[in-house]
Amino acid sequence: MNNEIVAIYCLCDDIIKVMNHRSDEQQQMSDAEVMTTAIVAAIYFSGNFEKARKQLSEPHYIPKMLSKSRLNRRLHRIEPMLLTVFEILGQAWKKLNSDNVYSIDSFPISICDNIRISRSKLYDGEEAYRGYQSSKKRYFYGIKIHLMVTEAGAPVEFFLSPGSFADVKGLKVFPFALPEGSVVYADKAYTDYEVEDLLLEAEKIQLSAMRKRNSLRPVPAYVQFVQHYKRKIIETTGSLISQFLPKSIHAVTSKGFELKIMLFVLALSVNLWVAT
Repeated sequence: MNNEIVAIYCLCDDIIKVMNHRSDEQQQMSDAEVMTTAIVAAIYFSGNFEKARKQLSEPHYIPKMLSKSRLNRRLHRIEPMLLTVFEILGQAWKKLNSDNVYSIDSFPISICDNIRISRSKLYDGEEAYRGYQSSKKRYFYGIKIHLMVTEAGAPVEFFLSPGSFADVKGLKVFPFALPEGSVVYADKAYTDYEVEDLLLEAEKIQLSAMRKRNSLRPVPAYVQFVQHYKRKIIETTGSLISQFLPKSIHAVTSKGFELKIMLFVLALSVNLWVAT
């Protein structure tokens, strides 16, 4: 664990230097140390910042650790930098993905059980956050992670949406910043012929979505087999993110809840980088 923590800090510090970011001279705890604390919390402590804070308060780690409240405020302040770390790692995973094969899917993150929706204070019981998970045939109240991964399962693009946001609409939100000739595999929920044609014509990117029985554009059996096989990759990635998640994500505000979700996605990318 010691080597991994040092590697995470070095990664954050190097990226900050590349960004030419200048921290306030009066700060006793650097932005790289704050980022390291957040990522370590997501990887090793299920997003519990307090446990990570106590672990890293040791003299050989971060002796000038901030208090719980100040650390939380700093985390919200450097959220754009955390997203930049994800984007830089995403670019690295794209370069290593020589076959240019990707997969997209969404994963629901529940805030509470349906019976407690009226008492939820994060989103005030808004109907937009009540979604349906077809794979488990159940409703949930929360948000969705819309994720794109490489053939090796490394995340390269993602965004968050309310639970009721349809997957097919996500095709117009993903930037699809991919090399020409890339193939993106998706399930039946991403069937949109117009977007398929536009991506192929404008970006030379092939969107290979699984077809429904009444599809106007059926695909051969061998293509269906490949689609099922490639889809397993992102399902595995979703399981890896789920391993980081606690049974209940503690957050006081909706922004804090979304920050933690973003950190879990970033933690997966960083954890893969540390393992390489």
